[in-house]
Amino acid sequence: MKRIYRDYLQCLVLLLVVPLLTFSAYAASDLWSVARTIIIDVYNGIAGISTVLAGCMSAVAVLGAKLGNTQQKSDQAWDWLKRIWIAWAIINGIGAFIAYITPFFNGLATLEP
Repeated sequence: MKRIYRDYLQCLVLLLVVPLLTFSAYAASDLWSVARTIIIDVYNGIAGISTVLAGCMSAVAVLGAKLGNTQQKSDQAWDWLKRIWIAWAIINGIGAFIAYITPFFNGLATLEP
């Protein structure tokens, strides 16, 4: 009988303590605005890093083209420079495309019928 009383007392204490240890979390804004903020921050970081890397790698490619011993090495360096510029344009073009199409979808990201 003592074991049942002890188990009952433990369950009762647990039921009284759990509400004291829990707390409510309140969101600052809705899901869509938070997701938009995260996407913008991540894209700005990617675009910034890609711009710095494109500048550094362009300098390396130009040096490779100018200091190349053979015509083949110079041509390869110019090909790499073109690829770097194309990749940078694509990465920044994604941001421009998203900024252009975003106004067309205003009001569509709702859960209400």
